[in-house]
Amino acid sequence: MGVTLRRLFAMATQASQLQKPHSLCMDCLLDPQTHTIVLMPESPAPISFPQLPWEQRLDFIVDMMREMSSNTDPQQMVQAYIRKIRVLIPSDRWMALSRRDLQSPQFRITRSDLWDSPVNPWKDRNALPLLSSGLCSELIYAEQPRIINDLQIADDDPAKEYFHGMRSLQAVPQFDRGQSLNMVISMRREPNGFDPQRLPELVWVANLFGRATHNLVLSEEVKRAYEVVDRELKVVSDIQLSLLPEKLPRIPTLEIAAHYQTSQRAGGDYYDFFALPDGRWGILIADVSGHGTPAAVLMAVTHSIAHTHNGDPDPPSKLMRFINEHLAARYTNGTGTFVTAFYGIYDPKNRTIIYSRAGHCPPRIKRCSAGKIESMDAAPSLPLGIDGDEKYIDMTETLLPGDVVVFYTDGIIESRERSGELFGVERLDEIIDQCSSDPETIIRRTLLAIEDFTNDAPPLDDLTMLIAKVK
Repeated sequence: MGVTLRRLFAMATQASQLQKPHSLCMDCLLDPQTHTIVLMPESPAPISFPQLPWEQRLDFIVDMMREMSSNTDPQQMVQAYIRKIRVLIPSDRWMALSRRDLQSPQFRITRSDLWDSPVNPWKDRNALPLLSSGLCSELIYAEQPRIINDLQIADDDPAKEYFHGMRSLQAVPQFDRGQSLNMVISMRREPNGFDPQRLPELVWVANLFGRATHNLVLSEEVKRAYEVVDRELKVVSDIQLSLLPEKLPRIPTLEIAAHYQTSQRAGGDYYDFFALPDGRWGILIADVSGHGTPAAVLMAVTHSIAHTHNGDPDPPSKLMRFINEHLAARYTNGTGTFVTAFYGIYDPKNRTIIYSRAGHCPPRIKRCSAGKIESMDAAPSLPLGIDGDEKYIDMTETLLPGDVVVFYTDGIIESRERSGELFGVERLDEIIDQCSSDPETIIRRTLLAIEDFTNDAPPLDDLTMLIAKVK
C-alpha cells in the first residue's frame, strides 16, 4: 500500500515524540525505536525512508529544500531541518556541538532533544552548556565523521547524561573554512544502529545545510550592521544639511532658487551665501571629489574653513586662496581628494559679479536681451586642495535685467543614460533658453529632463543647482 509523502512526514514527526509503538491510522503503524513505518494488513514488513520509491523520496527532499529556502530566521530554519532530518536519519536521540571561538578541549552543546525547549545559539550563547574534554570534545576536534557501534561512556565524562541508555553513535562534522566547528551526533539504543554506507551522503547533506544556515546568519548580521551604518549616515546627512543655508537670502535685483540632492545618504556638494558690506552678497558653490561620507566630511571641513576667514572674503580670489592653503596643508595633502569651487560676489547696485573659479563647472548665462547663452569660463585655476601655492585670479561679468545665471555641480551635466551618454551642457542650455521661466521652473524642468534621460535611474552623483534671475 502506498503512503503519501506528507502523510509519511506527519506520522514520523508525531511518532518520534513517543516512547512506544503507536497506531497512527487503521492501516499503518510506526515504531519509534526503529523509525520505520509498517503498513497493515497488506504490507507487514517495515519500510524505512531509503526503501521508499525514488519519486516519493525526491518529493520529500524537494519539499524539504523549499521549506529551508523559505526561512529567513536561522533558528526557525534549524527547527524545520531537525523535523525533516529525523525522517531521513532515524535516531533515538541527537545533539549538536560547537567549538566556534573556543580552544581545545572546550565545546558547547548547542541543541539536544533532552531539553524542554530549544536555546537560540546565535542570541543566547551564554545559556548553552560549556563543557571540556570527554567524548564530545574528542569527536569534534578530531574533525572526522565517525560511527561507534558499541558505545561506552566513562563515568567522569562531562556529557554523560546526554548518552545515557544509548549504545551506538554517528557523528557528522560540519566544516567552516576548513575546520569542523560544528557537529551533529545521532544515537541509537541498540548497538550497530547506523549504516556506514549512508555516512558519506549524510556528511554531504549536513554540510550543505550548515553552509546555508551560516549564510543566513551572516545575512542577518550584515542586515543589522547595515541598519547601524544607515542610522549613523542619517545623522551625518542631518548634520550636513544643517551646514547649508536654512533659507535663501533676499538679494536686491536677484530672484533665487536652489536644489540640493545627494546620491547617497550624505554627499560632497556645497553651496553658501555671505552677506558683505555695501549690500553685496558672496555666492559660493563647491563639489568635493568622491561620494558619500568621505565627501561629506571634507564638505564640512570646507564649510568650516570658509566661515573662519578673518575679514571680508573680498575679492573672491582671497577666499579661494585661504581655503586652498588650509585644505592642502591639513586635509587633502596626499589623499588624492580635492574640491572644485566657484565663488562670486554680486553687487545689486550695478548688477555685476566678480568671480574666481577653482576647477568648477563654469556657470551658464542666458542673455535674454541678446538671445544667446554664454559661459562664465574665465579665471581658470586648479581645484582647491591640490597645490597650496596655486594662484587664483578674479574676473568681472556685468549682468542685465532678464539674464539668467545657472550655477551647478557636475552631477547635473554628467548624469548618464544606459549607453553611457552624458546629459551634457547642450541639454541644460535647451532648458534655460526660455527667458520667461522663473528659477523654480528651470530647476523643476532640469530635474524632470534628467529623470527622463536616465529612465528614472538613481543619481550616480550629487545634484546641486543655484538659479539666479536678474531683475
